[in-house]
Amino acid sequence: MMLPAPRAPFRRLRWTPLAVLGAGALALGVPHAFARTDDAPGARLAQACAGRDGWAEPAPPARIAPETGIKAWYVGTCGITALLLDTDAGLVLLDSGVAEAAPLILGNIRKLGFDPREVRWLLGSHEHHDHVGGHGAVQRATGAKVAALAVAARSLTRGKITLDDPQRGAISDFAPVRVDRVLADSEGLVVGSLVLTPHATPAHTPGSTSWTIASRVPGAPAMTLAYVDSATTVSAKGYRFTDHPDRVTQARAGFAAIAALPCDVLVTPHPSASNLFARLSGSEALNDPQACVRYAARASEYLDTRLSQERANDHQAEVPKS
Repeated sequence: MMLPAPRAPFRRLRWTPLAVLGAGALALGVPHAFARTDDAPGARLAQACAGRDGWAEPAPPARIAPETGIKAWYVGTCGITALLLDTDAGLVLLDSGVAEAAPLILGNIRKLGFDPREVRWLLGSHEHHDHVGGHGAVQRATGAKVAALAVAARSLTRGKITLDDPQRGAISDFAPVRVDRVLADSEGLVVGSLVLTPHATPAHTPGSTSWTIASRVPGAPAMTLAYVDSATTVSAKGYRFTDHPDRVTQARAGFAAIAALPCDVLVTPHPSASNLFARLSGSEALNDPQACVRYAARASEYLDTRLSQERANDHQAEVPKS
């Protein structure tokens, strides 16, 4: 049985032909719109994903830090973040997860009362299938434009990671996507009420991109949401960072860039990397201007340890056996 329509509009509707089409779809029973849930609790997300971190395991959506004045929601899975932003001039989606997760992310957008066709821009953290594997499906479903830094853009259009990616051989290809705009490092993308600024942070991959998000509404809180890319220097089997000093230099530049970011609220592509669910549930502090500094320091220590281990292995190999 179809439920009666809500008395109040769930959204500031603009009566364009697209809006009329959407209203017709709702009347036919298509899952187009639901009552807005701006207060989707982080505690529910943390509870739903307790002990689960699969890349395609469904998770409920959750509002992120409304005190920033930025309308942001977690719409990803238990293991991979997808960040939805309402700019008052359309939606922006940061990351799309693995291809299998695209329907889950689109479903979470609908659960929040939005039409996925309102997604105007599709952005990404880094060019691996676990974060941009769903870009193709989301782009087809929404008609969104894709923007990326140059290195990531080349991978996105080919559906393959770069030849100098340390994880080459361990990362799957993904569906190629159309890139509509190639951004320069620190070139702000203005969408409605928000400015989204990409920062080259090539620690995890050559095309790693972190994004800072700030409101441009007069009188809004002067707080920044930082969507900071993975910074771990992991690799495919057999890769040695000591054999690739240029890659080490790039990674260290990435750590420095991350540490310098404005970072009132840290969100990461793997939620576990920043204890995001615990922070959204209130069991840990969500707002912390020093979070990016510590995040970069941990990544730097990880690389130092790895380099030391590689050198130790070299030394052991040189010791003749008695």
